Amino acid sequence: MDNVQLWLVMTTVENRDQAERLARSLVEERLAACVSIGAAMTSIYPWQQQIESAEELPLMIKTSPQRLQALKTALANIHPYEVPEMLVLPVIDGLPAYFDWAHAWTDHDR
Repeated sequence: MDNVQLWLVMTTVENRDQAERLARSLVEERLAACVSIGAAMTSIYPWQQQIESAEELPLMIKTSPQRLQALKTALANIHPYEVPEMLVLPVIDGLPAYFDWAHAWTDHDR
């Protein structure tokens, strides 16, 4: 996918504290330019042979192509869930200034 400008990584957590800790960690480590924390929603899913229902908060994580693999690794290691949702969607168009801003943060060598 040569035309991907950014990746949008989606995940969920069970409460605001987890969401803010995860978001702050990813941005501080320059793995994400921005993490948007959404409003609580209800998720219904199978777990251990039962249908579960839980309130969760969605996170939309924006990262550059250069940082995607490191972000996925970090998310798998620090996410509080045993099996975290991690959906990766390509962003192929948008405002160039936003892409420039996101790349300036995530691609910057520390």
